[in-house]
Amino acid sequence: MEHFFIGKTIIPMIPAQDHKRIFNNDIGPNTGGMGAYCPCPLLNKDNYEIVKSNILQKAIDGLKQEQIPFVGVLYAGLMLTKDGPRVLEFNCRFGDPETQVILPLLKSDLFNIMKACCEGSLDESLIVWEKNLFAVGVILASQGYPISSSKGQIITGINDVSHTNFIFHSGTNISSKGELVTNGGRVLITVSLAPSLALAAAKATHAAQIISFDGKQFRTDIAHKGIARSILQNGQLTYKSSGVDIETGDSLVSAIKPISYSTQRLGSMGSIGSFGGLFDIKAAGYKDPILVSGTDGVGTKLKIAFECKKHDTVGIDLVAMCVNDVLAHGAEPLFFLDYFACNKLNIKIATDVINGISKGCKKAGCSLIGGETAEMPDMYSNEDYDLAGFAVGAVERNNLLPRINDIKEGDIIIGLPSSGLHSNGFSLVRKILKIANKKYTDIAPFSENNRTIGDELLEPTKIYVKGVISALRTNFIKAFAHITGGGIIENIPRILPKDMGVILDARKWKIQPIFAWLATVGGINKEEMLKTFNCGIGAILICSEKDKEKVLNLLQIENPKIIGYVTNYKNKQFRINVKNFEEALELRMKQYIPDIISKLSKPLKKVGVLISGSGTNLQSLIDATRDSSQNIGAEIVIVISNKPNIEGIKRAEKAGIKTVIIKHTDYPSRETFDSAINIELKAVGVEIVCLAGFMRILSDNFVNQWHGSLINIHPSLLPSFKGAHAHENVLKAGVRVSGCTVHFVETDIDSGAIIEQATVPVFPYDTIESLQERVKIAEHRIFPLALKYLATGRIQLKEDNTILWKY
Repeated sequence: MEHFFIGKTIIPMIPAQDHKRIFNNDIGPNTGGMGAYCPCPLLNKDNYEIVKSNILQKAIDGLKQEQIPFVGVLYAGLMLTKDGPRVLEFNCRFGDPETQVILPLLKSDLFNIMKACCEGSLDESLIVWEKNLFAVGVILASQGYPISSSKGQIITGINDVSHTNFIFHSGTNISSKGELVTNGGRVLITVSLAPSLALAAAKATHAAQIISFDGKQFRTDIAHKGIARSILQNGQLTYKSSGVDIETGDSLVSAIKPISYSTQRLGSMGSIGSFGGLFDIKAAGYKDPILVSGTDGVGTKLKIAFECKKHDTVGIDLVAMCVNDVLAHGAEPLFFLDYFACNKLNIKIATDVINGISKGCKKAGCSLIGGETAEMPDMYSNEDYDLAGFAVGAVERNNLLPRINDIKEGDIIIGLPSSGLHSNGFSLVRKILKIANKKYTDIAPFSENNRTIGDELLEPTKIYVKGVISALRTNFIKAFAHITGGGIIENIPRILPKDMGVILDARKWKIQPIFAWLATVGGINKEEMLKTFNCGIGAILICSEKDKEKVLNLLQIENPKIIGYVTNYKNKQFRINVKNFEEALELRMKQYIPDIISKLSKPLKKVGVLISGSGTNLQSLIDATRDSSQNIGAEIVIVISNKPNIEGIKRAEKAGIKTVIIKHTDYPSRETFDSAINIELKAVGVEIVCLAGFMRILSDNFVNQWHGSLINIHPSLLPSFKGAHAHENVLKAGVRVSGCTVHFVETDIDSGAIIEQATVPVFPYDTIESLQERVKIAEHRIFPLALKYLATGRIQLKEDNTILWKY
């Protein structure tokens, strides 16, 4: 931990972690440092406060007491232990390799900071750091280091490293022949910046692999120890980004409550938003029990069943989602009804589904007394279907749950293990599978039984009825919560008094490997994990401290665990406080880090985009190449425009992409203009050129130089309607279908081999503008797809200008 220091003022830099041992996994002799990364997520706020008060402040007080003036950098080398931070070393240097990963993240001018230190005017506002950016540095050491070091070995490959990387020289020299050679133990450090720690580590390690000299040694696991924690603190993938917005659902519940109240009659109880709907039979003229109903579906878990062609388990999920909700009110499920809707009835599929429902009912001890099968052509595609279920249970009035008013501070939280994901979060899961480029038939990296991904994901939701109903019929249980959509964070508050919260300890239960894999590969932070998935706990019960042993005994077959307790809730605190979650999950996450580093290390094809206008197609390429779930295999490194001050340039600049303006009016010929473009493309190592609304005809020389690597999108279905006025010509011709085409560029305009096409209807009332907008939507869909084909090697342009497709 480095700090700027002057007198009483001490301002922290971003924490960095060094890697001292020479070999991977911290094996071998100590060195001066084999790499570092920054920011280090392992030093939390509480530990930093300890460092600040017990270490740094004592240093300040000691210097002051001994009247020693000091202006400069204080470096505290720390070790984090179970008992808190401990000091390994303490000195006053701008040490490497930490400094080499810290300084690239400093937005402020270092000279101004040092000048302010010397003048006594150092202020925290002078120091501004990059946000949402990580730096990783990998040291390249010479043969024999750290015991000895070889010198004079020729270094190659530096010019092949991406210009977005930093390379700091530590032990290098220029030979008499003008060659760069080694001249010490630690020779170079490659430093990469990226919006995630994993990506920065992958890029820095890849750069180290490119550089070559005899005897080169470097670690391939720099920053790996911090990646899991960094993901849990900073991960960006959310359930909302995969198409499911829990907050919007909550808003809907609030909006329809008044409508629900308007339909109430004698016997209506409770309100929507709870685990089940209540109806008092006695108030309606009946006696004794209260009926509890629950309705639910299986969600996008069905999409996985469709793709795996496995339909015999989703029926169990359907029953489980309904009857577990009924349990939340202390009710025993009595009967169940299902709703099965499809395009055209497939007897085999429907039978498999109903069999699953029957199995679920047997597990829940309730009768399947009926249902509805609806064939709705055009509502569903092919063999897709949808499911809904309805469970009705009964509970004696005195046993109705939750008993919110009885819940007190110190009450015990008992967790019941889940069987896996259950039936929530699958929109996010499917997006993560795209990021990982995994198929359902692949063996699951997280499987403990060597099962496929499809089989693991389709593991049925656990039904808790027979394991908990006897406990619910006692007075020991105050509340039961089914952990469904919204995860641990959203579901437990539904059974708590407004002034109560809970503290859970994640070390008290098993978090299955699937959750660690999802967090690692998806880059999902702690909060998103806890509010999307059950994270190993399918249901919780609340009882008093004095009754816990009795309850645990009653729940034996469910393998219950005491996982926390009820506490007073203060507005400034998290209502559901899950302690040690990061520590518990990251232990399992670490085994998956090498795989994601390997995937991220694969070099991306460098793309240059030429534009002349608003850049909507450019934006579609930017979005696609930065969406890890699309696996485009390319990155845009430069955008060149022949016009200044256009929207497309602003789009590129906003995305942090290098932009260059080369005005065609400044050149005497097409050839000299194209040559200027070519120089810029080559300077940044471009491998593929995309024309995205570039309104200039390229010279034959330029087209031939980029043969097989130059693609364009045209707003018609080629070979029809070539040229600049495609939409106008389409409308004049009266055709009923138009579209767009991505093609290789040849010297003849709009004549290259076709890569991808999309169609759009042409309506009788269409104008050029309305048709153009409809075609643009199709362009934004297929241009990134065509780029993916080329960048990932799926297609190749042959010498005869036809496409070789590689499936």
